[in-house]
Amino acid sequence: MFEPSYLALHCRGELAQRAAALEARLVACDLCPRACGVDRTAGETGVCGTGAAAMVSSYNAHFGEEDPLVGRHGSGTIFLAGCNLGCVFCQNWEVSHEIQGREVTAEELASIMLTLAEAGCHNINFVTPTHAVAAIARALPLAVDQGLRLPLVYNCGGYESIETLKKLDGVVDIYMPDFKFWDGEVSGKFCQAPDYPERAREAFREMHRQVGDLVVNEQGLAERGLLVRHLVMPHGLAGSAHVLRWLAEELSPHTYVNVMDQYRPCGRAAEFEELTRRLTGQEYRDAVAAAQAAGLRLDRRDRVRWRLVF
Repeated sequence: MFEPSYLALHCRGELAQRAAALEARLVACDLCPRACGVDRTAGETGVCGTGAAAMVSSYNAHFGEEDPLVGRHGSGTIFLAGCNLGCVFCQNWEVSHEIQGREVTAEELASIMLTLAEAGCHNINFVTPTHAVAAIARALPLAVDQGLRLPLVYNCGGYESIETLKKLDGVVDIYMPDFKFWDGEVSGKFCQAPDYPERAREAFREMHRQVGDLVVNEQGLAERGLLVRHLVMPHGLAGSAHVLRWLAEELSPHTYVNVMDQYRPCGRAAEFEELTRRLTGQEYRDAVAAAQAAGLRLDRRDRVRWRLVF
């Protein structure tokens, strides 16, 4: 029978200790590689644009996620406003850049988790959680005390601090990062993070160390492990072949990957010539072929799209 990894920590009182340690770092915030150094407990904001409290944009049973997360009743997604990465082409611009959402207390965030669990969702899926980890860690024990027993999904952009991830060891059951860019010049231009590739590789190694390859139960639902997303970009900007080969060779050939074809010009993409068009069918097929050649585990929808897309 499945038991979430955070349950043992909570029984030892360690969840509360982790929350306190993460909250202490908000005073001169260094929760992510930006290390803005602002005092978020005093209402100061850095790149992510948020203070100490989590800001929730929306929450629902989501059926558009990867198959192992959705099942019959959906993934219990909590969309958090703000972002530490700030891609110029973000498809959720209003939430990530304009920070449309409302601040919630720890009690309210715990209540949201429980509402999704009561609706039958198969997991609690925090979307863009990097800057909100302290608030999530504070709310989690409250939800556990009221019966939460679902896997926690950390659905992030891949720009993570190793020190923060280590505080999530035994808290997060499923890591779902997006490996966005292979080349630092590209990530510097489009998300002002020239160190993104290096930070992402470090983070992926740490995530995989903690949870390993994706494990699914008899119903095909994810219980633990790493599930990687990779958004294919026009003109090869994401460096897809390099990313996919690295995942297979440096992490595991059994890494579960969703090779995504959803890129479309959004946000400020019109300001950059390279970003003004969608993918071609060949660009997407080449990326999926690279994943297949590397022996990676592809999401079922990737295999279908590879034959049908465009």
